[in-house]
Amino acid sequence: MQMPKLGVGTFRLKDRQAEDSVSMGLELGYRHIDTAQIYRNEADVGRAIAKSGVPRDALYVTTKIWTDQFGPGRLIPSLRESLDKLGLDSVDMTLIHWPSPKDEVPMAIYMTQLAEARQLGLTREIGVSNFTVAHLKQAVDAVGADAIGTHQLEVHPYLQNLKVRAFCREHGIALTGYMPLAYGRVVGDPTLRDIGAKHGATAAQVALAWQLQQGIAVIPSSTRRENLAANLGALSLRLDDGDMARIAGLEDGGRIADPDFAPAWDV
Repeated sequence: MQMPKLGVGTFRLKDRQAEDSVSMGLELGYRHIDTAQIYRNEADVGRAIAKSGVPRDALYVTTKIWTDQFGPGRLIPSLRESLDKLGLDSVDMTLIHWPSPKDEVPMAIYMTQLAEARQLGLTREIGVSNFTVAHLKQAVDAVGADAIGTHQLEVHPYLQNLKVRAFCREHGIALTGYMPLAYGRVVGDPTLRDIGAKHGATAAQVALAWQLQQGIAVIPSSTRRENLAANLGALSLRLDDGDMARIAGLEDGGRIADPDFAPAWDV
């Protein structure tokens, strides 16, 4: 099963909130669920999956390894713990959530462990997240570009990450965009609302369609059923070249995810 282009993100969702969001998403027809060790909601996601009745082979589940599990001999046991919480024998995609802070752990150490996890059948695919071009080059050196199933990075109209995306395109690495709605900023954007009015769509649907038409998978999150349902409408929305150009002009460096351990970003 290939990664569905539109999934349910679970960042900042905890306990019943996370479980309910995933349950609603699965009821509505979503088949791509994204979680992570650091979200501390893998067990909640697992309960929603178990209750859904959706066959396992119809689901695409992603989790991410946190930076404190990169040391020798640590990554694979940590992934097994994630699988126990999720109630799954394997996941479809496992990502390195962030490069090692200050590059304290050499890239080859954790990328080769990730590749071994795939060989062991704990994950079908492997990938990375929040990598700079320099980190992507190291990852390619460690395991090969063909081994990297996706790069998950912050992408929305205000942060388009063109340099990193160009590197991924050149090396055949698929892209997944997180925070595609810029934490709600897109909802009130006059340009996106104007484009939406032209197509009978919402600003959020326009922002999602803009990424989807560029071949970027998206994983918006929501605790509201109506928003989850509305997001699915982006799959059938087609923007014209003029629309795409107007949205491209919204770039303003509006990065949201920028913790103190983040790498030196490409500009």
